[in-house]
Amino acid sequence: MIDFKEKENYNFDDLVEIVRILRAPGGCMWDREQTHKSIRRNFIEETYEVVEAIDNDDTELLKEELGDVLLQVVFHAAIEQENSVFDINDVADGVCKKLIYRHPHVFGKTNVNSTEEVMTNWDALKQKEKNQKTVTDSLKSVARSLPSLIRAEKIQKKAAKAGFDWQNVNQAIDKVREELSEIQNADKNQIGEEVGDMLFAAVNVARMLGVEPEHALEKAADKFILRFERVEYMEKNLADLSFDELLGLWKQAKESKND
Repeated sequence: MIDFKEKENYNFDDLVEIVRILRAPGGCMWDREQTHKSIRRNFIEETYEVVEAIDNDDTELLKEELGDVLLQVVFHAAIEQENSVFDINDVADGVCKKLIYRHPHVFGKTNVNSTEEVMTNWDALKQKEKNQKTVTDSLKSVARSLPSLIRAEKIQKKAAKAGFDWQNVNQAIDKVREELSEIQNADKNQIGEEVGDMLFAAVNVARMLGVEPEHALEKAADKFILRFERVEYMEKNLADLSFDELLGLWKQAKESKND
């Protein structure tokens, strides 16, 4: 029998202890079997559920989903504590030291007059901390596990800070046109690369217009579903229609209401 006293309200230390019990002999077989890699996807999914709660302005759901993310952090730390590598206090220690180091205008004697200066100092301190000696080092530091649109945008922003950027958005738009032309003329061995170049160029346009490409594509996907629903409402048996007929219905759906 597990020696654990139930309470009306629990705190962070209780969460750490519960995870320890679940991972210990006599705890939960599933929890004991998990590794960093086996629950990697769980971490990603829980993070996106937090984002959805934020997008929906649902504070109650946000509280729940933040708890799920916190569980992931504690769980991963518990695995390393079992291996005598680090524990959750080491995790907290590391992030506290990072925050103090990167906010010298708060915890030190550095003077700043704007948010822009704060971010410039942050980037410089981060590069020093990570031993990033070149711009290429900073580009390589952008996590490959990020959604590709977000990763592309972050890489472009870092390159832009080094002066490698279009002078205006029209130049970026011209680059999209150029990449589209290359797609049209590419053979099957090149097509994947050329599509990637076109998408990268499109992210540049979004960035220069102050649009988050990931969010913009998400909204476009939602709009597509909404219009498709209208098409299906007008005609249930879509398989019986030609593409031209479906396209006609699509145009009607697009004109029928403002998305």
